[in-house]
Amino acid sequence: MDIRVQDYLDDRLQSFADLESLDTLLDNVKNQQQLLQRQLDEAREDHGQTESEIAKHVQTVQARAEVFEQEQHDIDRRLLIVTQSETSDEAVHTFQASMERLRKLDVAAGYLELLQEADRLRSECVAQLGKSDEAALEPYRRLQRLVASLGPLQEAAEGAAPHLLNHIAQQVESLRQTIRDSFAADLESTLKKMDWPKTLLETVPLALEKEWQNNIGRLLRLQQPELEQLEQSKGEKTAMYDPPALLPLQVMVQPLEQRFSYHFYTANKDTNRLDKPEYFLRHVIESITKYEDFVQNAIQPLLLKHFRSTDLAFTPAYMDGTSALITALLPMLQRKLSSMINQMGDQSQLLSHLVHELIAFDTTLLDEFSYKPLSPTIPWRGLAYYVLDTCGYFQTWLDAERDFALTRYEAIVQAPEAGELDYDSVASNDTKPTKMAINVNDLLETVTDRYKPLSSFSQKLRFLIDVQIAIFDMFHQRLNASLEAYIAMTSSVGRTMHGMSRDEQADLQGVKGLDRLCRVFGSAEYLERAMRDWSDDVFFLELYDQLQDRAKNRDEISSKLGGLEEIQQKTSLAVGEDDSDGEGQGALFDETAAAYHRLRVRSENIIVDTLAYNIREALKSYGRLASWASLSSGVAGGSVSAELDPLLRLLTEYLGFLSRAVGKVALRRMTRQVCHTIQSYIWDNVLVRHSFSTAGAAQISTDVQAIGADIDRYVGSGQAESGMRRLLEGVALLGLPVKGEIQRVQPSRSGEEDDEGSAWDNANGDAAGQVEKQMGLFEVERFMFMNNESARHALERLGLEVLSETDARTILGKRVELSS
Repeated sequence: MDIRVQDYLDDRLQSFADLESLDTLLDNVKNQQQLLQRQLDEAREDHGQTESEIAKHVQTVQARAEVFEQEQHDIDRRLLIVTQSETSDEAVHTFQASMERLRKLDVAAGYLELLQEADRLRSECVAQLGKSDEAALEPYRRLQRLVASLGPLQEAAEGAAPHLLNHIAQQVESLRQTIRDSFAADLESTLKKMDWPKTLLETVPLALEKEWQNNIGRLLRLQQPELEQLEQSKGEKTAMYDPPALLPLQVMVQPLEQRFSYHFYTANKDTNRLDKPEYFLRHVIESITKYEDFVQNAIQPLLLKHFRSTDLAFTPAYMDGTSALITALLPMLQRKLSSMINQMGDQSQLLSHLVHELIAFDTTLLDEFSYKPLSPTIPWRGLAYYVLDTCGYFQTWLDAERDFALTRYEAIVQAPEAGELDYDSVASNDTKPTKMAINVNDLLETVTDRYKPLSSFSQKLRFLIDVQIAIFDMFHQRLNASLEAYIAMTSSVGRTMHGMSRDEQADLQGVKGLDRLCRVFGSAEYLERAMRDWSDDVFFLELYDQLQDRAKNRDEISSKLGGLEEIQQKTSLAVGEDDSDGEGQGALFDETAAAYHRLRVRSENIIVDTLAYNIREALKSYGRLASWASLSSGVAGGSVSAELDPLLRLLTEYLGFLSRAVGKVALRRMTRQVCHTIQSYIWDNVLVRHSFSTAGAAQISTDVQAIGADIDRYVGSGQAESGMRRLLEGVALLGLPVKGEIQRVQPSRSGEEDDEGSAWDNANGDAAGQVEKQMGLFEVERFMFMNNESARHALERLGLEVLSETDARTILGKRVELSS
């Protein structure tokens, strides 16, 4: 303590000047001492109070403990006395068992009260039946609400009272049936007074109108809460949901069902036949048509009155009288169909006929009666879907339809005239397909009509892939095999391996061989065009859009369809692809049409190769002609060279056939290749290989004009010019006259002079006449060999657009007058 004081003083008094503030320092110390003293006193006071409170609390706790121990002792003593037990643990166990029995007794009492309440409501409802409709329906509705309220309580109690709930639900259902029977009996009485359905009425008689409205209204009010509850539980409507029939209509169709059973269930009736489902389907259509007016006049206003302001106002099955009548008749038809298909067994033809008639029946209901029971925007799946999907007969029907289609396909392709070209089935300017290609296309259009009305997307797609595209693939394999066989048999190795006779080889040569190729080409083009047209059809467009929607989410692709990859291979690789630009890039027949396109292109190339080979063979004698430089002007240019006759006969024969068998566009493509072949051969083997006198140049010009005239006769004017432009310009340049020569008018092939020139000369721009007017041979030669610029200028003056400067110099070098 002395050390701390000394340190404090040393800190405050470090110089003589600090002694002047000694009084102030002492005052501060005194103040601090007084403050600390007050704090110490307050702390001692608080400590004393706390100790006093703790002592009081301890005393209180001890007193309570003593009281608790005394009370526990009294409880144990009394529990031992009550339970007559020797120990307290045994007494507690016995007491808990008693309390559990008491709780169960209390629950049982509650159940009993609930059952009494349900029985009271039921008795009250039954007592009011026949006296007051509203008084009878009120207890029933309260009982319905009671059952509805017990459901959540049962779930909260983890299913504690299933038997109670089941019993009360059975009571409600029994009561509902009792009420329904009572109301239905009253309606049946009214119907008997109206002589329904024997007497055909358009409206209810005035004497029975009030009674009719009361009876119909009671049944509608009885069913309305159930329909509203069902409507709410279904949430968003889908085509899978079938609305229940209205109670008044169920009563009204009972006489119709009795009549139906008599005609179509009685064993010895002629109308009860498995092979004639159209009998009972037509009967139902006639019944709907017969009673439609009465339903619209007598029931339609009552439906509007009861359901207009409810949630059922947008459901045609409850708001439209005709739709309500059809909905009431459908269960009768479903029972009949279930009975029929069970009797058919393995008779697939009967099943196929039944489905066909059901599809026609569904179409009639949709088209003539606009039957859409759920909503105008939701299509009805129909009775065909009921048989194929609900009853599980789709695969059986699909197999039967596929077998029928394949049998018909085999009959088509095996027909004696199946492989012949059909010249009358298409326009004259189109490629002629074979008769079997036309019949196969007709068969597949029939197949489309068979499954087009189906309501199920998966069923339509299965039919498309398993039947339609399968037949397309089979026919493609047949055409491809025919083409492969032709290639194998026309090759030298193939002829040797197959040991072909001369007659068999003759069938592959000339027009006969070309005919075999055109059969493949025409069939492939015809079916490819048919598939392109089908892809633009509304039905296939909608089917493709539905497929795309499902393919975007692979989970929605049913395993029945084989998966997305298989669907893409069969239809289009664009299926499932992202189409962010909003433009559809695919179609259902993309892959199949592409296969036929490749087959068409390949067969066309083989046709062109065959023509080119035969043309080169026919030109060999012409290519060996070497007298071009020695021809005199007296004999040259008057007629076509004899060595060119094989080519002209071949062109007449081949182009004459192709002009009838091949379409205009395809014929021009082939002819263009033929012209290129002729041009290349004459250019390489005649024009640039030999020297020509003026007479020789005139002779080759005559020959080339004869070739062009033959081609244009079958293909069209100007086609030879566009295909042999280089050769024509080369011949025109080769035939330039020497200055001072007089151009002689050439006779036509018929021997008559033609002063105005042929169409062939006009197509070539009257090149010879222009040359005579503009420049002569030596003048052109001088410009041509001066430089490239002057050569191009000379070619422009001559009107030669295709020839290059090098080609022109080479051709001019073949003139004897210049080479000498």
